Amino acid sequence: MNYTCVTFVVHPPEPGSEILASALAQHAFESFVFTENGFDAFVLQSEYNEAWVLELKSEFPNLAFTHQTKSIAKQNWNEEWERNFTPVLIEPHAQIRASFHPAPAPPLMDILIEPKMSFGTGHHATTKLMTQALFEYPIKGKNVLDVGCGTGILSIAAKKLEASKVLGFDIDEWSIENARENRQLNGLAKTEIDFFQGTIQKIEGSLFDVVLANINRNILLKEMPQYAAALNKGGLLFLSGFFVADAPDLIAAAETCGLSFLTQNSDNEWTMLAFNK
Repeated sequence: MNYTCVTFVVHPPEPGSEILASALAQHAFESFVFTENGFDAFVLQSEYNEAWVLELKSEFPNLAFTHQTKSIAKQNWNEEWERNFTPVLIEPHAQIRASFHPAPAPPLMDILIEPKMSFGTGHHATTKLMTQALFEYPIKGKNVLDVGCGTGILSIAAKKLEASKVLGFDIDEWSIENARENRQLNGLAKTEIDFFQGTIQKIEGSLFDVVLANINRNILLKEMPQYAAALNKGGLLFLSGFFVADAPDLIAAAETCGLSFLTQNSDNEWTMLAFNK
């Protein structure tokens, strides 16, 4: 199973790279590695469509970018991301790193990942915003659901903040395999964080104290009633994966489902919303 790597050079790289990557995530692209001048986007070779990239030029006329494609074998993924991956600091709380980086000095929380083909290296603003939020609200002793867990970063952070139990899921088989590997890499057990492949329908009837959903606007709007139904009274919902301009629609949808808006934090064009029930 080979992958196509599309290397983008973007002007300006911030927030242009994140805007383009978010648009590509709506297609079949599975992972993004951000670099100083742009990013690398990875998609199964059999699913790649050059038209998706060409559409970006008309969709974002104010962003200038060039791109090149190359084929990489699945087994060469580690070499690709190790060359580009740098530690991510969630100041002043945590550092997300790979095993070949030195551990941070206490009191920084140490989160180890090997993202492979899964989305979520920690570099994207939405992952940073969601991780930051976990440190700003009471997580200790809570039962946490991680919707669209990707590499498992948010699940791992929640458990290291002493959540009682964490359950994460993703529709992508490769993401679940990777999240389980990252769980082990952080010295955590299945009894502490459980990951499964599937959709939110599989947890129907279960209740959680905290629901995390870092996906995209359309899925969040569609599944908002299920997130609300999955929350215990007094529970917290954290949403990200969308632009600041999309926040009013998400707030309205959440309030329609009986949730109360708490706060909004933003990073460039991206934002995170918090609600309680």
